[in-house]
Amino acid sequence: MLPITMMEGDIEKLLLAALLGGLIGLEREAKHRPAGLRTNLFICVGAAMFTLLSRQLAGVPSDYTRIAAQIIPGIGFIGAGSIIHARGDLVTGITSAATLFVVASVGMAVGGGLYPTAIFATILILGVLSLLGLLERFMNLKVMVYCYEVTCGSAEQATLRVNEILEPLHLMTENVQIAPTPRHVRVRFELASTRKKQNRILATLRDSKAFESVTALGPVQAE
Repeated sequence: MLPITMMEGDIEKLLLAALLGGLIGLEREAKHRPAGLRTNLFICVGAAMFTLLSRQLAGVPSDYTRIAAQIIPGIGFIGAGSIIHARGDLVTGITSAATLFVVASVGMAVGGGLYPTAIFATILILGVLSLLGLLERFMNLKVMVYCYEVTCGSAEQATLRVNEILEPLHLMTENVQIAPTPRHVRVRFELASTRKKQNRILATLRDSKAFESVTALGPVQAE
C-alpha cells in the first residue's frame, strides 16, 4: 500500500474553500438563518476535503469520483433537515437547503482545482441571495410570517378586534397565545402575508383604539 501524503496546493485549497464557504455563511448568519457561518464553512471545506481524498485514496484513475459522488446524497440529507413544514401550506427552509447544496458544489470545485469557477459561483450565490431577495420584497412577491403582540382588557375583545381588521384582507391569525397579567391580557399571534399587507395590518392595529399597545415582533423563520 502506497503512503498517502498531502499533495502540493492541498492546504491552499482547503483555505480557499473555508473563505468562500465563510463568505456565503456570513450572509446567511447576518439574516439569522439556521444554516449560518459555521454550517456553510464546514460543508464547503468538507466537500473540498472529500474531493481531495477521492484523488488520494483512489486505486485507479477511474475511481477518482467514487468518494466525491457521495457528497451529493450526503448534502441532500442535511438540506432535508433544514426544511420545515411550519403551518398549513407554508414550508420554510428551502432556500437554506438549496444554499447548502450549492455551497457543497463550490467546495468540490475548489477541491478539483477549478478556482475561477468556484470564485465566480460564490459571487453569483451572494448576488442571488442579496439582490433577488431585495427584488422579491420590492415587487411584493414574498409571503412571510410575522409575529405580533397586542395588549387589551380581555382576550375576547382583542381577538374580536384583530379578526375584524383581518377580515377585509381574507387573512386569519395563527399560533395564537394568550397571557393574562394583573393589568391586562397579552395576545400574541402570527400572520402569513406579503410585506405590503403586513405593513398595512400593523398600521391599522396601531391606529385602533381597542388596544393598549401593539408590538411587531418581526418575521418568523423567514427565507
